[in-house]
Amino acid sequence: MRIALKVLVVFICFGSSVSFAQGRKSTYSYKYKSVRMSRSKAQVVCPIFENSEYPYHGIGIKVGDPVALTYKYYQSEKFAIAVDAGSAASGLYSRYHREQFTENIPSNLSTFETIRYTRHEIVSEYVIEGKILYQTKAEKIFPGLQSYAGLGWQLRRAEIRYSYFYETNLRDRDIGEFIANRSSQGPTATIGFEYAYFKLPVSTFMEITGFMDVMENPGWTRLQGGIGIRYVF
Repeated sequence: MRIALKVLVVFICFGSSVSFAQGRKSTYSYKYKSVRMSRSKAQVVCPIFENSEYPYHGIGIKVGDPVALTYKYYQSEKFAIAVDAGSAASGLYSRYHREQFTENIPSNLSTFETIRYTRHEIVSEYVIEGKILYQTKAEKIFPGLQSYAGLGWQLRRAEIRYSYFYETNLRDRDIGEFIANRSSQGPTATIGFEYAYFKLPVSTFMEITGFMDVMENPGWTRLQGGIGIRYVF
């Protein structure tokens, strides 16, 4: 967790440096400049998320697993709903898809007892996830920081092209390929951190999610996660 926090701090500092590196202030940046306040008050107040202004909306992008468009509805200071939709990091699931080769063999090929896996290619692998989050302030770790945790549900859809070979007799071999369409879904549990103390109305976040399949391969679990940025309005 300490390593994860260091990564978040670096991400935060990078975003801040980009914001402060602007030479001439535009009308837009002046509008959203940091609120002037005492140092003690600045440690507990975020210039974007003012209690009297809820609800807020946030739209942005998340990179990691999955790479996705992300939307967050900040219903109140404590509760929020987030939806991510995008593409899974297929390279992280290569071994899993290979191990599923036997289960994916079409019925018209199952009679060949000597059929063997050669390789596979991910045609597409999409993910959509919705979650309900509970948020708390975490200024003791870093000023302007919030932590959150929540539960959700994830849907996954993969199209995989498998290549194979099989023996027709003791000397001859035949090769071929088939397409497998796999769908899975299951509950998720998420923990993360969000930071929003910038001149511009944006927030950055980093999170880890645990997913458990209850459809395609019941009981199979996977850790996911990533970092992202949202425009807040």
